Amino acid sequence: MTKLKIYLCSFGAFLLTLVILSFPADCLSLALKGLNLWFEKMIPTLFPFMVLSGMIIQMNLTDAFVKILNPVLGRLFRLKSACIYGILVGFLCGFPMGAHVAARLYEEKQINRQEASLLLAFCNNIGPVYFLSFVLPTLSLHKKLPFLLGMYGIPFLYGLFLRYVIYGKHIGERGEKIPQKEKAVPSLLQALDDSIFRALGSIAKLGGYMVFFNLLFILPALVAKYLPVSPKGSRLFTGFAGCFLEITGGIGLLGEQAPFFVLCVLPFGGLSCIAQTYSMIKHTDLSILEYVMHKMILTAVTVFYYLLSANIWS
Repeated sequence: MTKLKIYLCSFGAFLLTLVILSFPADCLSLALKGLNLWFEKMIPTLFPFMVLSGMIIQMNLTDAFVKILNPVLGRLFRLKSACIYGILVGFLCGFPMGAHVAARLYEEKQINRQEASLLLAFCNNIGPVYFLSFVLPTLSLHKKLPFLLGMYGIPFLYGLFLRYVIYGKHIGERGEKIPQKEKAVPSLLQALDDSIFRALGSIAKLGGYMVFFNLLFILPALVAKYLPVSPKGSRLFTGFAGCFLEITGGIGLLGEQAPFFVLCVLPFGGLSCIAQTYSMIKHTDLSILEYVMHKMILTAVTVFYYLLSANIWS
Protein backbone atom coordinates (compact mmCIF):
# COMPACT_ATOMS: atom_id res chain seq x y z
CA MET A 1 0.00 0.00 0.00
CA THR A 2 1.39 3.38 -1.02
CA LYS A 3 1.83 6.23 1.44
CA LEU A 4 -1.02 8.16 -0.21
CA LYS A 5 -3.42 5.26 0.30
CA ILE A 6 -2.27 4.90 3.89
CA TYR A 7 -2.89 8.60 4.56
CA LEU A 8 -6.30 8.53 2.86
CA CYS A 9 -7.42 5.43 4.76
CA SER A 10 -6.17 6.88 8.03
CA PHE A 11 -7.98 10.16 7.39
CA GLY A 12 -11.19 8.33 6.48
CA ALA A 13 -11.04 6.20 9.63
CA PHE A 14 -10.34 9.27 11.78
CA LEU A 15 -13.21 11.20 10.16
CA LEU A 16 -15.70 8.35 10.64
CA THR A 17 -14.61 7.89 14.27
CA LEU A 18 -15.11 11.62 14.87
CA VAL A 19 -18.59 11.49 13.31
CA ILE A 20 -19.60 8.48 15.43
CA LEU A 21 -18.42 10.19 18.62
CA SER A 22 -20.16 13.46 17.65
CA PHE A 23 -23.51 11.88 16.68
CA PRO A 24 -23.74 8.66 18.74
CA ALA A 25 -27.56 8.46 18.79
CA ASP A 26 -27.92 8.83 15.00
CA CYS A 27 -25.14 6.33 14.34
CA LEU A 28 -26.66 3.84 16.78
CA SER A 29 -30.02 4.13 15.03
CA LEU A 30 -28.48 3.55 11.59
CA ALA A 31 -26.38 0.60 12.75
CA LEU A 32 -29.44 -0.92 14.43
CA LYS A 33 -31.41 -0.55 11.21
CA GLY A 34 -28.71 -2.45 9.33
CA LEU A 35 -28.72 -5.17 11.99
CA ASN A 36 -32.51 -5.50 11.77
CA LEU A 37 -32.40 -5.74 7.98
CA TRP A 38 -29.84 -8.51 8.25
CA PHE A 39 -31.76 -10.40 10.95
CA GLU A 40 -35.23 -10.00 9.44
CA LYS A 41 -34.45 -10.18 5.71
CA MET A 42 -31.05 -11.73 5.00
CA ILE A 43 -30.99 -14.65 7.43
CA PRO A 44 -34.48 -16.06 6.67
CA THR A 45 -34.13 -15.70 2.91
CA LEU A 46 -30.46 -16.58 2.35
CA PHE A 47 -29.26 -18.93 5.09
CA PRO A 48 -31.44 -21.95 4.12
CA PHE A 49 -30.39 -21.59 0.48
CA MET A 50 -26.72 -21.37 1.46
CA VAL A 51 -26.98 -24.59 3.47
CA LEU A 52 -28.91 -26.49 0.79
CA SER A 53 -26.66 -25.28 -2.01
CA GLY A 54 -23.55 -26.27 -0.07
CA MET A 55 -24.93 -29.78 0.46
CA ILE A 56 -25.84 -30.18 -3.21
CA ILE A 57 -22.36 -29.13 -4.34
CA GLN A 58 -20.49 -31.25 -1.76
CA MET A 59 -22.51 -34.37 -2.54
CA ASN A 60 -22.09 -33.89 -6.32
CA LEU A 61 -25.85 -33.62 -6.85
CA THR A 62 -25.79 -30.68 -9.27
CA ASP A 63 -26.48 -32.89 -12.32
CA ALA A 64 -29.57 -34.41 -10.73
CA PHE A 65 -30.78 -31.05 -9.43
CA VAL A 66 -30.85 -29.41 -12.88
CA LYS A 67 -31.90 -32.50 -14.81
CA ILE A 68 -35.24 -31.01 -15.86
CA LEU A 69 -33.88 -27.65 -17.06
CA ASN A 70 -30.54 -28.87 -18.40
CA PRO A 71 -31.90 -29.96 -21.82
CA VAL A 72 -33.06 -26.36 -22.39
CA LEU A 73 -30.50 -24.18 -20.63
CA GLY A 74 -27.67 -26.62 -21.32
CA ARG A 75 -28.29 -26.46 -25.06
CA LEU A 76 -28.86 -22.70 -24.97
CA PHE A 77 -25.64 -21.87 -23.12
CA ARG A 78 -23.72 -25.04 -24.11
CA LEU A 79 -22.36 -25.36 -20.59
CA LYS A 80 -21.98 -28.30 -18.22
CA SER A 81 -24.61 -29.13 -15.59
CA ALA A 82 -22.65 -27.50 -12.76
CA CYS A 83 -22.74 -24.16 -14.62
CA ILE A 84 -26.48 -24.51 -15.28
CA TYR A 85 -26.91 -25.11 -11.56
CA GLY A 86 -25.02 -21.88 -10.88
CA ILE A 87 -27.25 -19.96 -13.30
CA LEU A 88 -30.42 -21.43 -11.79
CA VAL A 89 -29.47 -20.69 -8.18
CA GLY A 90 -28.07 -17.27 -9.02
CA PHE A 91 -31.28 -16.10 -10.70
CA LEU A 92 -33.79 -17.76 -8.34
CA CYS A 93 -32.07 -17.19 -4.98
CA GLY A 94 -30.57 -13.82 -5.77
CA PHE A 95 -27.61 -11.84 -4.49
CA PRO A 96 -25.13 -12.87 -3.12
CA MET A 97 -25.96 -16.52 -3.83
CA GLY A 98 -24.77 -16.13 -7.42
CA ALA A 99 -21.27 -15.22 -6.25
CA HIS A 100 -21.39 -17.75 -3.40
CA VAL A 101 -22.29 -20.66 -5.70
CA ALA A 102 -19.83 -19.68 -8.44
CA ALA A 103 -17.01 -19.56 -5.88
CA ARG A 104 -18.02 -22.88 -4.27
CA LEU A 105 -18.27 -24.69 -7.62
CA TYR A 106 -14.86 -23.31 -8.57
CA GLU A 107 -13.31 -24.27 -5.23
CA GLU A 108 -14.74 -27.79 -5.54
CA LYS A 109 -13.23 -27.97 -9.08
CA GLN A 110 -16.60 -28.63 -10.68
CA ILE A 111 -16.07 -25.65 -13.00
CA ASN A 112 -12.95 -23.87 -14.25
CA ARG A 113 -11.95 -20.24 -13.80
CA GLN A 114 -13.42 -19.06 -17.12
CA GLU A 115 -16.77 -20.67 -16.32
CA ALA A 116 -16.76 -19.19 -12.81
CA SER A 117 -15.97 -15.72 -14.21
CA LEU A 118 -18.82 -16.08 -16.69
CA LEU A 119 -21.30 -17.02 -13.94
CA LEU A 120 -20.13 -14.18 -11.72
CA ALA A 121 -20.61 -11.67 -14.54
CA PHE A 122 -24.38 -12.11 -14.92
CA CYS A 123 -25.82 -14.43 -12.22
CA ASN A 124 -25.26 -12.33 -9.09
CA ASN A 125 -28.41 -10.16 -9.14
CA ILE A 126 -31.06 -8.92 -6.74
CA GLY A 127 -33.34 -11.87 -5.95
CA PRO A 128 -36.88 -12.11 -7.41
CA VAL A 129 -38.50 -12.54 -3.98
CA TYR A 130 -36.83 -9.33 -2.77
CA PHE A 131 -37.67 -7.56 -6.04
CA LEU A 132 -41.36 -8.55 -6.07
CA SER A 133 -42.08 -8.30 -2.35
CA PHE A 134 -40.04 -5.20 -1.44
CA VAL A 135 -38.80 -3.17 -4.41
CA LEU A 136 -41.89 -2.95 -6.62
CA PRO A 137 -44.37 -2.33 -3.73
CA THR A 138 -42.06 0.33 -2.24
CA LEU A 139 -41.88 2.07 -5.63
CA SER A 140 -45.68 1.70 -6.07
CA LEU A 141 -45.20 -0.05 -9.41
CA HIS A 142 -48.03 -2.45 -10.23
CA LYS A 143 -46.97 -3.76 -13.62
CA LYS A 144 -44.61 -6.68 -13.03
CA LEU A 145 -43.61 -8.11 -16.41
CA PRO A 146 -41.77 -5.06 -17.89
CA PHE A 147 -39.74 -4.62 -14.72
CA LEU A 148 -39.00 -8.35 -14.43
CA LEU A 149 -37.70 -8.23 -18.00
CA GLY A 150 -35.54 -5.25 -17.13
CA MET A 151 -34.22 -6.83 -13.94
CA TYR A 152 -33.60 -10.39 -15.17
CA GLY A 153 -34.03 -10.46 -18.95
CA ILE A 154 -31.15 -8.06 -19.52
CA PRO A 155 -28.56 -10.03 -17.48
CA PHE A 156 -29.79 -13.29 -19.04
CA LEU A 157 -29.23 -11.94 -22.56
CA TYR A 158 -25.94 -10.42 -21.43
CA GLY A 159 -24.88 -13.86 -20.21
CA LEU A 160 -25.62 -15.33 -23.64
CA PHE A 161 -23.60 -12.53 -25.26
CA LEU A 162 -20.65 -13.19 -22.96
CA ARG A 163 -20.85 -16.95 -23.48
CA TYR A 164 -20.59 -16.82 -27.26
CA VAL A 165 -18.76 -13.55 -27.95
CA ILE A 166 -16.33 -13.03 -25.04
CA TYR A 167 -15.84 -16.51 -23.56
CA GLY A 168 -16.56 -18.54 -26.69
CA LYS A 169 -12.89 -19.31 -27.33
CA HIS A 170 -12.17 -20.13 -23.68
CA ILE A 171 -15.06 -22.50 -22.95
CA GLY A 172 -15.60 -25.50 -25.18
CA GLU A 173 -18.85 -27.23 -26.03
CA ARG A 174 -20.60 -27.99 -22.74
CA GLY A 175 -17.40 -26.87 -21.01
CA GLU A 176 -14.10 -28.72 -20.83
CA LYS A 177 -13.63 -31.54 -18.36
CA ILE A 178 -11.62 -30.68 -15.27
CA PRO A 179 -9.30 -33.47 -14.13
CA GLN A 180 -10.12 -34.35 -10.55
CA LYS A 181 -8.81 -36.78 -8.00
CA GLU A 182 -11.31 -39.30 -6.79
CA LYS A 183 -12.65 -38.22 -3.44
CA ALA A 184 -15.18 -39.74 -1.14
CA VAL A 185 -18.63 -38.19 -1.26
CA PRO A 186 -19.55 -37.08 2.28
CA SER A 187 -22.57 -38.53 4.01
CA LEU A 188 -25.75 -36.48 4.35
CA LEU A 189 -24.96 -35.52 7.95
CA GLN A 190 -21.34 -34.64 7.15
CA ALA A 191 -22.43 -32.45 4.23
CA LEU A 192 -25.11 -30.81 6.38
CA ASP A 193 -22.68 -30.06 9.21
CA ASP A 194 -20.03 -28.60 6.92
CA SER A 195 -22.58 -26.58 4.94
CA ILE A 196 -24.09 -25.07 8.11
CA PHE A 197 -20.63 -24.12 9.37
CA ARG A 198 -19.70 -22.45 6.07
CA ALA A 199 -23.09 -20.75 5.74
CA LEU A 200 -22.88 -19.34 9.28
CA GLY A 201 -19.55 -17.71 8.48
CA SER A 202 -20.83 -16.27 5.21
CA ILE A 203 -24.10 -14.93 6.64
CA ALA A 204 -22.29 -13.39 9.62
CA LYS A 205 -19.94 -11.49 7.28
CA LEU A 206 -22.88 -10.25 5.26
CA GLY A 207 -24.46 -8.94 8.45
CA GLY A 208 -21.30 -7.04 9.30
CA TYR A 209 -21.28 -5.40 5.88
CA MET A 210 -24.94 -4.39 6.19
CA VAL A 211 -24.39 -2.80 9.61
CA PHE A 212 -21.26 -0.95 8.50
CA PHE A 213 -22.68 0.43 5.24
CA ASN A 214 -25.95 1.46 6.91
CA LEU A 215 -23.83 3.33 9.44
CA LEU A 216 -22.25 5.27 6.56
CA PHE A 217 -25.66 6.80 5.84
CA ILE A 218 -24.71 9.33 8.52
CA LEU A 219 -22.30 11.00 6.06
CA PRO A 220 -24.83 12.02 3.34
CA ALA A 221 -27.34 12.83 6.11
CA LEU A 222 -24.89 15.32 7.62
CA VAL A 223 -24.11 16.84 4.22
CA ALA A 224 -27.86 17.23 3.54
CA LYS A 225 -28.26 19.30 6.71
CA TYR A 226 -26.12 22.05 5.22
CA LEU A 227 -27.75 22.06 1.78
CA PRO A 228 -30.27 24.82 1.00
CA VAL A 229 -33.14 22.34 0.50
CA SER A 230 -36.36 21.40 2.27
CA PRO A 231 -36.57 18.43 4.68
CA LYS A 232 -38.04 16.40 1.81
CA GLY A 233 -35.12 17.36 -0.41
CA SER A 234 -32.70 16.44 2.34
CA ARG A 235 -34.29 13.00 2.64
CA LEU A 236 -34.14 12.52 -1.13
CA PHE A 237 -30.46 13.48 -1.22
CA THR A 238 -29.70 10.99 1.56
CA GLY A 239 -31.72 8.32 -0.26
CA PHE A 240 -29.94 8.89 -3.59
CA ALA A 241 -26.53 8.71 -1.92
CA GLY A 242 -27.66 5.81 0.26
CA CYS A 243 -28.56 3.66 -2.76
CA PHE A 244 -24.88 3.70 -3.72
CA LEU A 245 -23.95 2.63 -0.17
CA GLU A 246 -26.58 0.05 0.84
CA ILE A 247 -29.41 -0.42 -1.64
CA THR A 248 -32.16 -1.54 0.77
CA GLY A 249 -31.75 1.42 3.09
CA GLY A 250 -31.61 3.83 0.15
CA ILE A 251 -34.82 2.44 -1.37
CA GLY A 252 -36.53 2.73 2.00
CA LEU A 253 -35.66 6.44 2.20
CA LEU A 254 -36.68 7.22 -1.38
CA GLY A 255 -39.94 5.29 -1.36
CA GLU A 256 -41.95 6.01 -4.52
CA GLN A 257 -40.22 9.35 -5.16
CA ALA A 258 -37.65 8.15 -7.73
CA PRO A 259 -38.61 4.77 -9.27
CA PHE A 260 -36.56 5.28 -12.46
CA PHE A 261 -33.39 5.96 -10.47
CA VAL A 262 -33.91 2.96 -8.18
CA LEU A 263 -34.59 0.54 -11.03
CA CYS A 264 -31.49 1.75 -12.88
CA VAL A 265 -29.19 1.46 -9.87
CA LEU A 266 -30.45 -1.99 -8.80
CA PRO A 267 -28.21 -3.92 -11.24
CA PHE A 268 -25.16 -2.19 -9.73
CA GLY A 269 -26.30 -2.92 -6.18
CA GLY A 270 -24.21 -0.38 -4.29
CA LEU A 271 -20.90 -0.58 -2.45
CA SER A 272 -22.29 -2.94 0.18
CA CYS A 273 -23.19 -5.48 -2.50
CA ILE A 274 -19.75 -5.19 -4.06
CA ALA A 275 -18.06 -5.67 -0.68
CA GLN A 276 -20.29 -8.67 0.07
CA THR A 277 -19.48 -10.18 -3.31
CA TYR A 278 -15.78 -9.74 -2.59
CA SER A 279 -16.23 -11.63 0.69
CA MET A 280 -17.76 -14.53 -1.28
CA ILE A 281 -14.91 -14.80 -3.82
CA LYS A 282 -11.84 -13.59 -1.91
CA HIS A 283 -10.53 -17.13 -1.37
CA THR A 284 -10.38 -17.63 -5.13
CA ASP A 285 -8.55 -15.84 -7.95
CA LEU A 286 -11.78 -14.44 -9.40
CA SER A 287 -11.54 -10.70 -10.09
CA ILE A 288 -13.73 -8.23 -8.20
CA LEU A 289 -12.72 -5.46 -10.64
CA GLU A 290 -13.96 -7.56 -13.55
CA TYR A 291 -17.21 -8.12 -11.65
CA VAL A 292 -17.67 -4.38 -11.09
CA MET A 293 -17.02 -3.71 -14.79
CA HIS A 294 -19.80 -6.13 -15.79
CA LYS A 295 -22.16 -4.53 -13.26
CA MET A 296 -21.48 -1.10 -14.73
CA ILE A 297 -22.21 -2.38 -18.23
CA LEU A 298 -25.48 -3.98 -17.06
CA THR A 299 -26.44 -0.73 -15.33
CA ALA A 300 -25.83 1.28 -18.52
CA VAL A 301 -27.91 -1.16 -20.61
CA THR A 302 -30.69 -1.03 -18.01
CA VAL A 303 -30.78 2.78 -18.21
CA PHE A 304 -31.28 2.58 -22.00
CA TYR A 305 -33.98 -0.08 -21.56
CA TYR A 306 -36.06 2.11 -19.25
CA LEU A 307 -35.48 5.23 -21.34
CA LEU A 308 -36.78 3.38 -24.40
CA SER A 309 -39.71 1.91 -22.45
CA ALA A 310 -41.19 5.11 -21.06
CA ASN A 311 -44.75 3.86 -21.63
CA ILE A 312 -44.43 1.23 -18.87
CA TRP A 313 -44.70 3.94 -16.21
CA SER A 314 -48.28 4.78 -17.18
